[in-house]
Amino acid sequence: MILKELSDIFQRDQRGFIGNTFITIVEVRVSPDLSVAKVYISMMLAKDKKGALEKLDLHKSEIRKALGDRIRNQARIIPELVFIIDEVEEKAKQIDDLINSLNIPPEKPS
Repeated sequence: MILKELSDIFQRDQRGFIGNTFITIVEVRVSPDLSVAKVYISMMLAKDKKGALEKLDLHKSEIRKALGDRIRNQARIIPELVFIIDEVEEKAKQIDDLINSLNIPPEKPS
């Protein structure tokens, strides 16, 4: 539910939380006591990922309020948000590029 609502908040972004940066929410992990939500984000096209993360951290309370407005009837607690850059896609792309760049000669039949 948090992933869906945060995705919608970022997609609409009427308050200018993230500017022109395209952010995808990859995963949300909520602590057992529901007090903290770790939000893993991907910014594939962003040039300044640290700057975008700093913007998110700067607007964290506004984003949490927008989330609370959406889920207050379904959630007992609105968790604190911790934004983390997920680099799995980038690492996978680097590995694909590395594999594709290998010069492996074809095997000779025996």
